[in-house]
Amino acid sequence: MSRTLSFAIVLGLAATPAAPQVPRDTLVQRAKALELDTPYVAPPGDVQAHHAAGYAKVMCSAVFITGLDPDFARENVGFFTGPYEERAKVAKPVIDRNAKAVHVTAPNGVRRTARYLGDQGCVTLPLGKDAVDFKPVKVKGRLPDPATQPWPMGDMLPKDPAPAGHDMAKVKRAVAAAFEPGSAMTAAFVVTWKGRLIAERYGEGITLHTPLESWSMGKSVTASLMGILIRQGVYQLDQPAPIPQWQAPGDARAKIRISDLLHMSSGLRIRAPQDPDYDPSRGYPDHVYLYTGAVDAFQYAATRPLQWPPGAVGRYRNSDPVLVNYLIRLAVEKRGEEYLSFPQRALFDTLGIRTMVLETDPHGNFLMQGYELASARDWARLGNLYLQDGVWNGKRILPEGYVKFASTVAPAWQADGRPIYGGFFWLNTEGAFPVPRDAYYMAGSGTQIALIIPSHDLVVVRMGHYRGGGPGYQSLSRALELLMEAVPARK
Repeated sequence: MSRTLSFAIVLGLAATPAAPQVPRDTLVQRAKALELDTPYVAPPGDVQAHHAAGYAKVMCSAVFITGLDPDFARENVGFFTGPYEERAKVAKPVIDRNAKAVHVTAPNGVRRTARYLGDQGCVTLPLGKDAVDFKPVKVKGRLPDPATQPWPMGDMLPKDPAPAGHDMAKVKRAVAAAFEPGSAMTAAFVVTWKGRLIAERYGEGITLHTPLESWSMGKSVTASLMGILIRQGVYQLDQPAPIPQWQAPGDARAKIRISDLLHMSSGLRIRAPQDPDYDPSRGYPDHVYLYTGAVDAFQYAATRPLQWPPGAVGRYRNSDPVLVNYLIRLAVEKRGEEYLSFPQRALFDTLGIRTMVLETDPHGNFLMQGYELASARDWARLGNLYLQDGVWNGKRILPEGYVKFASTVAPAWQADGRPIYGGFFWLNTEGAFPVPRDAYYMAGSGTQIALIIPSHDLVVVRMGHYRGGGPGYQSLSRALELLMEAVPARK
């Protein structure tokens, strides 16, 4: 399996251009040589019911958060947890606008429901229940009307001329390329240089404030929140992760460090469609169950056994970001603070982010491994925090050295021969995109990308409707080629 193809599978893309090969057998054999003798237990429940749950949640978010037409959403968004090939097998989603809920009935008669809960977005209800097990809260930001503040804290853009030395005609061509062909279904494209917004465009029905499906880009939000807690002295990168379920004497999981979790190399035994030895005949993958199971996701992830020694093998699995979010909740509530508002008050208010909707499981645990929506401008704001080495408006937000940690290859992935993952950020070390190899990025299924290009002082955000992910990758690559010609490298 090529490294670039591996990246494509993770994002739910069509195959991308060839890259140096890491044979699948090599990855599998190395992992087997390190494997521990622990059992695997597949997630409980019916596969069709899980598909229906994912579909209901996707439709709920599309209709009640993004504001899409239900017919459009059924055909074009959210295939990761609501696979398109499964949609014809279930009843047409019922959109209950009064109750702000979506119901999907599986072929076996099981009905799954997702309900819109305001600032906690859409939440999948457990089977047999019509309510969640937490009290939703109103998240109150401290930010004024964005129309009254200049970018990046608000939406007012400068009126002075474009930066000298930029070929703005070519920048304009790059923006057009990002939307071609129509099958790419690009919804938003934003380009900033040294923090200044120099180009943007939106698809039909989408505005600068529209929260869009973002998927695994949320992992980078998780990294940012953990970074804030580390800077506050709550945690240290290389300390053993203090997960309560791992504290019994002799529990080998107690050696898993916070850095191992951020590096996607905890060694925990779950199954993901991205695994090189993934076999769908073994049941529904835990990686997706952590979205669709409608269970306490933190408890589920924390009770998985070790498959490999911590930090030994790199695998893209949702157990690890789920557990970092668990640590965030433990820290926030230990201080007596309200958990569901923590991202807004600790990070989003600082950066001018107003549209980010973070969704939860039925117990009020953030599912930021991929259940979140935000506008392209807000993803550009977060990207610029990293471009600026964790400093915003002259104030340090992330610890010194944290951006380097996030953008440096994880040791276990290097050992696997796949130097493409850092600390909840993907790395361009193998040239997945036609930009310098120092680039790194947030990425989500369907080609949701926030690309940080330090050598050119650029942040490029591309977001689209899921169906267009394959063509969208190609159109983004063409746009980036033009941007590299249009914007000079940093001297």
